[in-house]
Amino acid sequence: MLFNSLQFVVFFPIVVMVYFALPFRFRWAFLLAASYYFYGCWRANYLVLLFASTILDYVAGLGIGSTNNPRVRTLFLLMSLIGNFGMLFTFKYFNFFTSNFEFLFDFYRIPKPALQVLLPVGISFYTFQTLSYTIDVYRGEQKPERHFGYFALYVTFFPQLVAGPIERSTRLLPQFFVKHDFDYERLRSGLLIMMVGFFKKLVIADRLSIYVDEVYNNPGKYHGLPVIAATYFFAFQIFCDFAGYSDIAIGSARIMGFELMQNFRRPYFATSISDFWRRWHISLSTWMRDYLYVALGGNRVSKLKWYRNLILTFVLSGLWHGAAWTFVIWGFFHGACLVTSILTMPARTRFHEFTGLARMPRVHHLWQIFVTFHLVLFSWVLFRANSMADFATLIRAMFRDFRLLDPALFLPMNSKEVVTGIAAIFLMEFFHLCESRGSVEQWLYRRTLTVRWAAYCGLVLSIITFGKFISEAFIYFQF
Repeated sequence: MLFNSLQFVVFFPIVVMVYFALPFRFRWAFLLAASYYFYGCWRANYLVLLFASTILDYVAGLGIGSTNNPRVRTLFLLMSLIGNFGMLFTFKYFNFFTSNFEFLFDFYRIPKPALQVLLPVGISFYTFQTLSYTIDVYRGEQKPERHFGYFALYVTFFPQLVAGPIERSTRLLPQFFVKHDFDYERLRSGLLIMMVGFFKKLVIADRLSIYVDEVYNNPGKYHGLPVIAATYFFAFQIFCDFAGYSDIAIGSARIMGFELMQNFRRPYFATSISDFWRRWHISLSTWMRDYLYVALGGNRVSKLKWYRNLILTFVLSGLWHGAAWTFVIWGFFHGACLVTSILTMPARTRFHEFTGLARMPRVHHLWQIFVTFHLVLFSWVLFRANSMADFATLIRAMFRDFRLLDPALFLPMNSKEVVTGIAAIFLMEFFHLCESRGSVEQWLYRRTLTVRWAAYCGLVLSIITFGKFISEAFIYFQF
């Protein structure tokens, strides 16, 4: 079920009304059933995988918590790791690895195996969420949850099941044991966050996708300014698509009394690659930091191993996004940028002092944002390209036959649609600037009733007027 569908518009209010109408002791069961229904609307047979992952980590958690024997605890942890990564490998990476090792099958004259299956929606998200629970139990940071229903609800909670945020059991599980009464302020706040999410998705992301898909799916057809424009548009498309989903998830959960973690924090205002990853897909970047980077030794090792840990973490983060070399190299690029930033820090400091940038903090800050954004922008070409060959074609096309007044600029989409998309981007970034100085929501709440409702109505009308109601799936559903 898509958030941006009529089905969800009917489903969500019914869930909220029934949830608050039920006695507290029955609410978990109702939310669990609603979450299974929500997921089953895509493909009911993939509920089996979701249920299998739930049982696996529930049993592993109980097993780890039932003994102090290190070997037994490690065996249960390995059971969880092998089971979850086994499912992820089979359904997401099996064909990628067999195609890359095809020469082995040819050498030994073995028919190359292949799985003709669709990628289960959200499998990368819920496997990482269940794994974090098992690892936290193993580390002693979380007590094993003995109530299977509450644990299953932690795994399947519908607002964040398909595309996150990837919640930790230490944060989300305890919230299910607290009775939440209906609260108007939570309703107002949650609906406002949801509306902002719908604005990002329907007005910006789905509009820009028309332009981006046309250019990137036909890499040899366009050159110069249209390719550059499509690349800038994709940067905002993917942000608005994913951040829009996160906003809708956070807002819908808040209405029912649950607080999900912030997943984005104005990432295109980052001043370095490391700062970007403190702002972009925060639930994944902190997961990789806490469960992979730290496990490898983090920065508590020799410099060479530290750089290795950084690059390996980002390469695996890239592979998490998709079974393709474009994603692997995208991750490597970010890791290499981070290592390069560390290595060049002394030289860059001297350069800033020499040029006077160090004595102009505002100019220096803007320069850092500009450089970081364009490094990220370059990496988005890798991320969006359908193959490495397409990536090379697109990069060459950017600088071939470049004309400032290119008549092909509006060919993928009419000029009105382009201008509307750009205006919406500027409006969004204006509010991001305001947010950097304080909560816009809290500012709005302190205004008069007339001002507040004028803002609410203006937001809803802009979505209705300029939104693209085509039930376009969210980009991160494919991961």
